[in-house]
Amino acid sequence: MTDTDRHSTHDAKSDDRNDHIKIYVDGEIVPKDEAKVSVYDSGFMLGDGMWEGMRLYDGQWAFFDEHMDRLFNSLKSVSIDLNMGPEDIRKILDDTAAANGMTGDAHCRLMITRGRKAKPFQHPALSKWGPTIVAIIEHSKPVDSLQNAGIRLATVPQVRGLPMSQDAKYNSHSKLNCVIACLQAEQAGADEGLMLDPHGFVNTTNACNFFIVRRGEVWTSTGDYCMNGVTRQKVIDLCRANDIPVREKNYSLYEAYGADEAFLTGTFGAQTPVAEIDGKPIGTGDRPVMARIRALYKELVAENVAAQKAARG
Repeated sequence: MTDTDRHSTHDAKSDDRNDHIKIYVDGEIVPKDEAKVSVYDSGFMLGDGMWEGMRLYDGQWAFFDEHMDRLFNSLKSVSIDLNMGPEDIRKILDDTAAANGMTGDAHCRLMITRGRKAKPFQHPALSKWGPTIVAIIEHSKPVDSLQNAGIRLATVPQVRGLPMSQDAKYNSHSKLNCVIACLQAEQAGADEGLMLDPHGFVNTTNACNFFIVRRGEVWTSTGDYCMNGVTRQKVIDLCRANDIPVREKNYSLYEAYGADEAFLTGTFGAQTPVAEIDGKPIGTGDRPVMARIRALYKELVAENVAAQKAARG
């Protein structure tokens, strides 16, 4: 497989407008070339921070409340005091999108670190000036190949760890665990890595939550060792509300290899099909259950956007 054959769940269509976007950095919206943080920043030095990925649909941030619940829970858990609330974050995102003339087909990476440190050492108390806040919003649409060809996964030795090491529910800047998994998958000739949990059960990929379909049932992991994905939860809820059998359970690679369908979930790609795992094709290539879930999810996004518009006048 050549480099041109590879893709990932975050591959977006090329858009020259992204060369000239404006980015929010600590109270200012500045041109991309001027968007900088200190080399003393705790995020740069230690990966000490949290982030959220959100998509803009018709002027609204889909499932904004759910993303803020996760963000502020994470910040509280690691004692980062942002001294602002979700509506302040919404204003930052809205102002940055407006500065770029964006109303849809845009993706935001909101990053919050513990802030600039007085000395280049680990202790959190050295971050004396409060959190660093950055919001990058790009014009962004998934490439067609994500839906047409699907993603090729390879099972990797890197696992998502136990909560007492680094809880996978933290959407933290410390992503080396997942970066290593991605490298292992690429070195095995795949697009992304399928990561197991500490007990050897199928868990998640290095970038997204993972689902399979067996005999009409949708399966995903227990959720104990994976990111508590907003899109993941929406898919589970949609299945329950629309009489699609869904199970959060332990299951093995044996069961994943024999699945009729497999797909990934994430804010950027919504639902992305999996074509193969460890070189083994998944099903026949027909994906009726995923197609139904995709349609239901699009309806849910539209309902959420409409509800936000109504609530905001």
